[in-house]
Amino acid sequence: MSKFKKNLTNDLPLFEWVRKAQDLAMQSQTSCASLDIDAEFRAAISADIKACPLSRYEIAAKMSELVGQEITESMLYSYTAESKEKHRFPCQFLPAFVVATGGRRAFECLSARSGLFALPGPEALRAEITKLDEQIERLKKEKEKRKSLLKEIEK
Repeated sequence: MSKFKKNLTNDLPLFEWVRKAQDLAMQSQTSCASLDIDAEFRAAISADIKACPLSRYEIAAKMSELVGQEITESMLYSYTAESKEKHRFPCQFLPAFVVATGGRRAFECLSARSGLFALPGPEALRAEITKLDEQIERLKKEKEKRKSLLKEIEK
């Protein structure tokens, strides 16, 4: 298991997960070839497929429908097989793969190693609400400071 997978779990609070993802991305960017994620990405694709209730054939059919070109079951096998070094998962298929499998591991593998993160709808809204709450608190403090300053000036 990679250092990245050991240190980053889904049990962490949202902002702690973001901080760890950024720290790990920065650490990995400092060493040579540290962003070669081939094996990790293949494992993430495999994990998303295994967690999906659909068969590989059904996943390939759904992806084909979503992207408008044929994706076969054997292509999915090739994308996940470590022995098929020349077969790479095309990034333009990733959105269809995520929709077809409902999995996020492959997407998170790419984004986290880039120092980025993405949140599904409800979590993104919670993050925005938290940010707004922080802004409101900061503005309230600024307002109180100005009130205090006004009282001092009026005395």
